[in-house]
Amino acid sequence: MREINLPAHWKIVKLEDACNIIMGQSPPSTTYNNEGVGMPFLQGKAEFTELFPVPTKFCTKKLRVSPPGSVLMSVRAPVGDVNLADTEYIIGRGLTSISLKQGDNRFLLYMFLHTKREIQSQSSGSTFKSINKTTINDFRIPFPPLPEQRAIAHILQTIQEAKFTRQREIALERERKAALMEYLFSHGTKGEPRKQTEIGDIPESWEVVRLKEIANLRRENVQPKDSQGLNFVGLEHIDSGESNLKRWGDVSKVKSAKNHFYSDDVLYGKLRSYLDKAVITEMEGICSTDILVVTANSNTFPRFLVYLLHCQTFINHAVSTSTGISHPRTSWNSLEKFTFALPPLPEQRAIANVFQAIDEKTAALEKEIEHIDALFHAMLEELMTGQRSAVALIDAEMNV
Repeated sequence: MREINLPAHWKIVKLEDACNIIMGQSPPSTTYNNEGVGMPFLQGKAEFTELFPVPTKFCTKKLRVSPPGSVLMSVRAPVGDVNLADTEYIIGRGLTSISLKQGDNRFLLYMFLHTKREIQSQSSGSTFKSINKTTINDFRIPFPPLPEQRAIAHILQTIQEAKFTRQREIALERERKAALMEYLFSHGTKGEPRKQTEIGDIPESWEVVRLKEIANLRRENVQPKDSQGLNFVGLEHIDSGESNLKRWGDVSKVKSAKNHFYSDDVLYGKLRSYLDKAVITEMEGICSTDILVVTANSNTFPRFLVYLLHCQTFINHAVSTSTGISHPRTSWNSLEKFTFALPPLPEQRAIANVFQAIDEKTAALEKEIEHIDALFHAMLEELMTGQRSAVALIDAEMNV
């Protein structure tokens, strides 16, 4: 382990001296199932989350079993990822189970997060890295007294739980947005009387239109020599299901002609349209030719347009009009035929404002998560090296 100045009452221990270690062994594949028969089975880290695994397979043959509360570590590429066992698991050869003989396994989990790079540096293999039991046995970790272990685990777990709470809030906001999308794009915000049309019942003030009647395709190309000072957007910069452009790339790496876009244009990914990639822009830039630059006309609110392109009915239309097996693409000629109910401009703004408020709340929660992550890693470094006493922090909190 790297050289650090630890408090005098801490020790350095080998894992084999402080822990019970169980190396995984894969049962025959004929004993696996997806029906919940037998015990949950983990072959490697594929089912890991940030804390507890979520198993998808079960097994009827117990070879190596990880006890509840033990730390599960990935020992085959990638090496060093960890989770906490919330129940008994049969473990395959991609995992090892490690639990302290005397101590707090939550502390051990966080210690492995702190020493992950050192663990990875001990792995071997030219193509697929792995780590063996001898290396694990000999790996050394800082080891404070039990009260300090528990205090460290409590502080770090509290920070993690704050993050998980915000992640759950984001998930709820996204569920709410999905439900509102289905409703607002067919009923609106006013609860007005409805009329019968060729696409079914719609609000009385709405009209049935095709996409080409309210939006146009921008057909401006830019050569690399003319794109200096602009930002470049590729499909990799557009997140599925998101409506706002959050990142972009380096224009200096662009080698061929690209599409030109401006503020309030909508960028739509025509490649693999099931990925649901459509964002509104707040700047001028260039983008991949696999991205359509769509502009709203004077009768259409641009933010309404981008949310429209995220509706499931539009996604279904885009997917059904895509061609190509390995690289399915749709086209503007196909998308412009999409037929839907268009509300008056004030109602478009009202609908878009509902979704924008949800997006803004989600973005604020994501920013909070970034700050919590930064706090977690700062505290992980200070607590796991003894720079700051967890016991003293908890005592100070209790005395406030």
